[in-house]
Amino acid sequence: MRHATPLVLLDRDGTLVKDAGFTHRVEDYALLPGVADALLSLGEAGFSLAIVTNQSGIGRGLFSEADYEGFQRHLVRDLARQGVTLAGSFHCPHVSEDGCSCRKPQPGLLLRAAEVLNADLSRSWLVGDALRDAQAASRAGCRGAVLLGTTASGRLPAGTLRVADLTGAARAILEAQRTP
Repeated sequence: MRHATPLVLLDRDGTLVKDAGFTHRVEDYALLPGVADALLSLGEAGFSLAIVTNQSGIGRGLFSEADYEGFQRHLVRDLARQGVTLAGSFHCPHVSEDGCSCRKPQPGLLLRAAEVLNADLSRSWLVGDALRDAQAASRAGCRGAVLLGTTASGRLPAGTLRVADLTGAARAILEAQRTP
């Protein structure tokens, strides 16, 4: 059995790429500033990187799984060209009313990522831009969550940090790793 590794789980829209609202068209693709360098620094520190993203546009019929996969391939290729390796990508295509266990704030996507990637969630972080991201991290037993920007509202779970962008998130996670 392989030794379980720590993950940085990443929301996609608003965290890695510009959120165009139900983002799925390659022509709308825009990687946010500093993303590649932040991900490289996390990878160099020993974290595996994985995307965990709600994609209710699929469940609403606004775009297809194929549209999602095409956008995702474009993102993965762009990051690879910049030296970033993603260990995996996990998405929930459901709408809130479906009551599934994989739609954040439920922990299903994170638990599946940890199982597939043999990760230790107690040493892992989630980076996102919404309260539901922090809630999913807490419910999954992650070490913590980092929320980007100031738009997330509501009571944040203990251990949730706030920063401006993914560069700040990488710094915060790396600093937390230095202190037990």
